Amino acid sequence: MNLLEMLKMRKKDPAEAPKVEMPVYWLETSDSVTRRYEFEPDGYLSVKVVNDTRPVYHKVVDSFLNKFFPLGYPYSVNEGYLRYTQFRALQHLSSAALSVLSTQSLLFAAGLRPTPAQATVVSWILKDGMEHMGKLICSNLGARMDSEPKRWRILADVLYDVGTGLEVLSPLCPHLFLEVAGLGNFAKGMAVVAARATRLPIYSSFAKEGNLSDLFAKGEAISTLFNVVGIGVGIQLASTLCSSMQGKLVVGPLLSVLHVYGVIEEMRAAPVNTLNPQRTAMIVADFLKTGKVSSPADLRYREDLLFSGRLIKDAGNVKVGMALHRVVKPSKLKEWKEIFPEEKFVLSQGYKWTDMLLEHNATGEDALRGWLVAAYAASMNKSFQEPSAIVLQDAHDKMNSVFTPFLSELQAKGWHTDRFLDGTGSRFAF
Repeated sequence: MNLLEMLKMRKKDPAEAPKVEMPVYWLETSDSVTRRYEFEPDGYLSVKVVNDTRPVYHKVVDSFLNKFFPLGYPYSVNEGYLRYTQFRALQHLSSAALSVLSTQSLLFAAGLRPTPAQATVVSWILKDGMEHMGKLICSNLGARMDSEPKRWRILADVLYDVGTGLEVLSPLCPHLFLEVAGLGNFAKGMAVVAARATRLPIYSSFAKEGNLSDLFAKGEAISTLFNVVGIGVGIQLASTLCSSMQGKLVVGPLLSVLHVYGVIEEMRAAPVNTLNPQRTAMIVADFLKTGKVSSPADLRYREDLLFSGRLIKDAGNVKVGMALHRVVKPSKLKEWKEIFPEEKFVLSQGYKWTDMLLEHNATGEDALRGWLVAAYAASMNKSFQEPSAIVLQDAHDKMNSVFTPFLSELQAKGWHTDRFLDGTGSRFAF
């Protein structure tokens, strides 16, 4: 090896020197919290809290929100989620406390003298067996629950309180223990099935960014937390105020009222965004009166949660779901299909209301079209006589002139127009 080669070996090429990649990171300070954001080698963004000078109270609140509220709250959920969660917590707390008292009463009626802790354990055991009969009874009601989830959710909690009330009263008639306990468990079984069946539609109304699973998980976490708190409250009540039957007869109704009030306010806060007869009628009525489309949040406090089948005059007094052969004669049906061959609805005006019948594959858009035609025809013909073909044609033309922007605004407000949930309403097919 000559001198020139030795010099070449000792000489270092700067281009061949190993490159040292500097980490890409930055610091952001917001609300007295400094966070370090850094891109990892695999491309993911990591976030670490560098400095947090907030009071302990704010740290606890932030930790609670992270564990029990969806990621990105409040921007990742629809309006009303906080109020819904508040009353959901109240509902579960009062329900769990009432459950402990009812179980203790059942065991008293059976001739036992349990401690509050024993009553708590048995309450979980009894829950496993009470659902079976309720499932059988409620198996054919799923379509109605989809159409009116709020109403059925309230009914579920009323049934639950009826069952719990029977259990609380069971020591007054120990000779009828099996009958009273069986009827109470039957009512509670139906309540559990109805509550579970309506849970998903309610959660779906709050989902804003495809985060339904996160909403569901955090909602169940809230329920579990306040169920545990409610059990603790129930144990305390069973040991003190409700150690006697007189105490249960005073505290039990109060907890029941609190429970039902909580679920009613919880349901009123939920902005359900699917089309059913009541919400469709309210949308059409508002559109005809003001020219504006109401959002789910606009209608949530105006929904009738008990009598959802009420007719709305400003929307044409439309009723959905009657059987075709009961309201339309074959000659009238043939005449209708000749005038409007492309429509998937049939209208038949009576003395007090207008029946709308939908084809089997009709969507929410078809129901909206029919509802608008019925409302326009009713406003054109104020008499009780059946509207002529000319009136229906004019109403149909008016509907067509406004329907495209009307539908676009509906969808922009968050309404799901791809389906119409009419419960167990009858439909027809040619």
